[in-house]
Amino acid sequence: MEPVRDKALKSGASKVYIEDLVEEFVTDYVFPVLKAGAIYEKKYLLGTSFARPLMAKKMVEIALKEGAVAICHGATGKGNDQVRFELGVKAFNPNLKVIAPWREWSIRSREEAIDYANSHGIDIPVSKEKIYSSDRNIWHISHEGGDLEDPANEPQNHLYMLTVPPEEAPDQPAYVEVGFQAGIPVSIDGQTYPPVELLTELNRIGGANGVGIVSMVENRLVGMKSRGVYETPGGTILYTAHEELERLTLDRRTLQFKEQVALKYAELVYDGNWFSKLKTALDAFVDVTQETVTGSVRVKLYKGSCTAVASRSPYSLYSEELATFGADEIYSQKDAEGFINLFGLPLKVQALLNRKIGAIKE
Repeated sequence: MEPVRDKALKSGASKVYIEDLVEEFVTDYVFPVLKAGAIYEKKYLLGTSFARPLMAKKMVEIALKEGAVAICHGATGKGNDQVRFELGVKAFNPNLKVIAPWREWSIRSREEAIDYANSHGIDIPVSKEKIYSSDRNIWHISHEGGDLEDPANEPQNHLYMLTVPPEEAPDQPAYVEVGFQAGIPVSIDGQTYPPVELLTELNRIGGANGVGIVSMVENRLVGMKSRGVYETPGGTILYTAHEELERLTLDRRTLQFKEQVALKYAELVYDGNWFSKLKTALDAFVDVTQETVTGSVRVKLYKGSCTAVASRSPYSLYSEELATFGADEIYSQKDAEGFINLFGLPLKVQALLNRKIGAIKE
């Protein structure tokens, strides 16, 4: 992280804090969203969204330690991050002033920002030739800008940093078995890993097999649509495995209601409401559902695809004896007739009424 320190000092900082937040990020931000099964608009695994609340929290802590009266962030006036940062600040210290240069200065484009940085001797990882805006953490990397701003353009292979292009992935499938304890991933192929090491290893495995690339046009909170490309190799494996284990261990009503909760949960996280009371309440619901989400799932990776192919759990609600098409001793198929008659009774009553009032002709 020394280049970060150097850049900060060259940019005019009088003091620099570099905090190692990776483990806290994985355990307190990544895993709760994974347990919730939250995905924004069916595609985005929220990698930038849930990083900002932690950053805001730490910025407030440092501001208080230093006696600062304001916090500054570099988010633009068009994006979601300005909201996420500032809601985080408000949640911990609403008296802090927020300074957002992009909403105040005369620079109007990324090209002008590059010229400004170059004229002041500030090293930046982008150029006018490679002008993508990228945000990276242990969960994912996002890409925006440049030719990606036209949704008609397919992302070019040189863009990817965590993932090999699917067509360049191995010609043979790879298999990985992920173990969970109460909804939290704890092992790979039977070997226990700490949270950070587990995600790092799954990133390596998924990335090598072209897994986790998403290109999408999404609805930003501020009202416009934007086009982004995301790489989330390890996260894609975890979501696939976790969803399959829930199918094995959760009853129908709980699973279906949890799917509804996941939509609202994803919206709250995307919109920067990480520290809201509703989010805290939904976490409590999710934690109850995860009490039996323990077991393992075998996932098949092949040239960008990620498919759960086998699962097992000591809390499995699947009964082969009940589900078999062979002979069994515990299920009477005659019972289905009475169930259908009762289940279909409202339809029968409606049909009789329709016939009585002439809505159905003989």
